[in-house]
Parts: sequence; C-alpha cells; structure tokens
Amino acid sequence: MAQQRLDKVLADLGIGTRKELRERIRAGGVRIDGVVCTKPEQKVDPELQRIALDDRELCYKSLRYFMLDKPTGVLTATEDRSQPTVLDLLPAELRRLGLFPVGRLDKDTSGLLILTNDGEFAHRVLSPKSCVEKRYYANIDGEVDEADIAAFAAGIRLRDGTECLPAGLESAGPGKCFVTVREGKYHQVKRMLASRGKPVIALRRLAIGNLSLDESLGPGGLHELDETDLCKLFTMDFGEN
Repeated sequence: MAQQRLDKVLADLGIGTRKELRERIRAGGVRIDGVVCTKPEQKVDPELQRIALDDRELCYKSLRYFMLDKPTGVLTATEDRSQPTVLDLLPAELRRLGLFPVGRLDKDTSGLLILTNDGEFAHRVLSPKSCVEKRYYANIDGEVDEADIAAFAAGIRLRDGTECLPAGLESAGPGKCFVTVREGKYHQVKRMLASRGKPVIALRRLAIGNLSLDESLGPGGLHELDETDLCKLFTMDFGEN
C-alpha cells in the first residue's frame, strides 16, 4: 500500500488521538523495523514494515469489523442528539475509527449487529443479490401453527401490499418462534408475524448467514471479527439450517 504518516497509521488503529500519538512518538516509544523513530511525520508502509509501540508489535488493519450484541433501548445509528446510539457503546479508541452499523435493528430489538468502516463490505452484506439470511428469535402473543409456516414459506403479502420473499418460520413452543429472512424491509419480521395474528413482544437477532451471535458477550458487548468470521456471512443457502 502507499506510504502514510506514522501518526496517521497509529491513529487508524484506534490507539489514541493524533495529538497523543505524536507525543508518544517524540518520546521514543515507537520503533520501525527495530529502530526508534521520533518523527510523527515519518512515512511508513504498515503492510511491509514492522511497527512496535512500547515494545509491542502492532498489526495494522485499515478496515475493521466488529460483532456487537445490541441491547434494547439503543438506536442503530451513528449519532442522535437525544438518544443513545450503538456507537455510544464503544470505547473511545474505537469511536475514532469511523465505524457504522451494517443495516439496522429497531430500538426495541436486540442481538447481532455488525459494525465496520468498510463500505464495500456493508453493501455486499445488505445487497438483495447476496441473499444473506438473518435469523431471529421472537416472543409472540400466540402460537405458530402449520398454516403460519406454510404462509411464510410461500411469501407473505403485507396489508400495505408489500410482497415479502419466502421466509423460514419454526415454532419454539407456545409464544416462541424462530424466523429466517433474506431481505431487510422495514419492521419486516414484526409485520410478517402480525399479519398472521401473532404480534411480536420481543425480538432478537441470532445470526447473519452462518455467523452466530456470541451470547457470552452480553448486552453491549463486542469483539473483533476475523477473516474466518466474515466468510461465514456469505456461505449459507436459503432453506438450510
């Protein structure tokens, strides 16, 4: 890749602000290929050169991907003047990376949400051509029956005329079900279940493609995704479990 200023490379890693990092560089805390560098403006190629901060070698990645267990009561947005957003859940060093949510979950919906600064990746996940499935667990008022399952499999027409693609519906017992869709229309899962007389009480996204939510994270918890995780998003064919 093209060479960049050392302070910018470090800032892109979310380690600190450009001002903080300049001070650490000038204090001799950074080595390039084993040699101390005290010039923040020094040009480096982070893919070809070894950069260490305080004797810890850094792995440079300009594009970042995170799994977030979105809690209820938080907006899927990058900013809002009156309500907390998913970016407000992040530590300060990650808020500097230019992350944004891939798609959205309603304020009262919890579960798996991906955050990234890779626009091309986000477009691929959301594109109808990719047919990436999203799996949800729902608490409902009512109980799923065979007629509901057949209606979802055939594709539901909502009351406003919106046509939904065939979707998966499984009963998980009285007042509980799993829903799998491959598109992301407005309030889609809630509206589909409501059209069958089964209004949603609570909704949680469990998976996108073959990437499942890490339930050990807990509400607001997150961890960084690696290449293996990302590949799971595009390896599931509709109808498979």
